[in-house]
Amino acid sequence: MPQPDHISKLGVPDATGLDDDLQFVWMRAAEKIGFVPNVLQAYSLRPQRLRNFMAMYNEIMLSPSGLSKLEREMVAVVVSSANRCYYCLVAHGAAVRQLSGDPELGEMMAFNYRVAHLDARQRAMLDFTWKLTTTPHLVDDTDRAALAAVGLTNEDMFDLSETIAFYNLSNRMASATDMIPNREYHSQTRTAAPLPAKVAKPAAPAKKKAPAKRK
Repeated sequence: MPQPDHISKLGVPDATGLDDDLQFVWMRAAEKIGFVPNVLQAYSLRPQRLRNFMAMYNEIMLSPSGLSKLEREMVAVVVSSANRCYYCLVAHGAAVRQLSGDPELGEMMAFNYRVAHLDARQRAMLDFTWKLTTTPHLVDDTDRAALAAVGLTNEDMFDLSETIAFYNLSNRMASATDMIPNREYHSQTRTAAPLPAKVAKPAAPAKKKAPAKRK
């Protein structure tokens, strides 16, 4: 059964009526990924808010940080999993699959990150992500100490917290407008890399028979 056809229940302006700078964004997106993300189209209802949204996204997700791009996308999916945000689960789940080359990782982030084989740093980051999203009033020094214990600096913790906060904002807007993701996301990077062939164990050497004793 296909997903609904609308982009946003609040409507989407005709792209030909947008300012030149935004039409340029539409053109570059079509050239680079083959489509204009629906989140941009939904935000174009308020053009200046769209510009602000894009600037904040670029700063949080693309600027230099102690957090890798994959880690930031993993955070986006875990926030969206906690919030059950369909748009962001689909869009950022696709990004995790693409950046990691592992479609199973994208699914685990979406459904339950705890089943994934994560290193201590990633697990601590995603545990913090879940807690700050679901019970922000319970975050305290113990949580910050847990992040420091796996090597996050104060700057890393700031970047992590801002990424979590940004996607909680994005999730709320997607849910409020009933934003629907581009269908292209569903099929992106779904083929897993072939598993390495199992190496057969060498057969154990045959035991030599002891010489028969002379009578």
